[in-house]
Amino acid sequence: MTINQISIFLENKFGKLNEIFSILNKENIRIIAATVADTSDYGILRVMTSDQPKAYALLKEKQVSANLSEVIAIETEPVIGKFAETIEYFTKAGIEIEYMYCFSINHKSILVLRTKNLEVAFDVIRKNNLNYMREGEFSNLCN
Repeated sequence: MTINQISIFLENKFGKLNEIFSILNKENIRIIAATVADTSDYGILRVMTSDQPKAYALLKEKQVSANLSEVIAIETEPVIGKFAETIEYFTKAGIEIEYMYCFSINHKSILVLRTKNLEVAFDVIRKNNLNYMREGEFSNLCN
């Protein structure tokens, strides 16, 4: 029910982001979504790619500090207010969201979120008939 996201620890130095994207580009791995959380010394790059297992293995091979985390990807209608409405379901259920980001691709809007309470989050998804994505479906967004 969850999908894997790659989280990459980056030194906050010029060119580090380009270095990661170049590694993936050389292997024809497409970046579907990316977000960076940073401090003055380091950042965490979170990416979703066209081939998560290959991207993760490649980064580890290049000795990049990366790990996989479970996230939920919810497909919503690409209309105003849908992300807000979706987040409200989780808020009303008392589910804390550690972080989230969203993007649109191929006329689909996707909300990616991380929570420690996956069991309750999936209850919310079922009760509200939300459309969540599985790993293979997410990879197919690039086709």
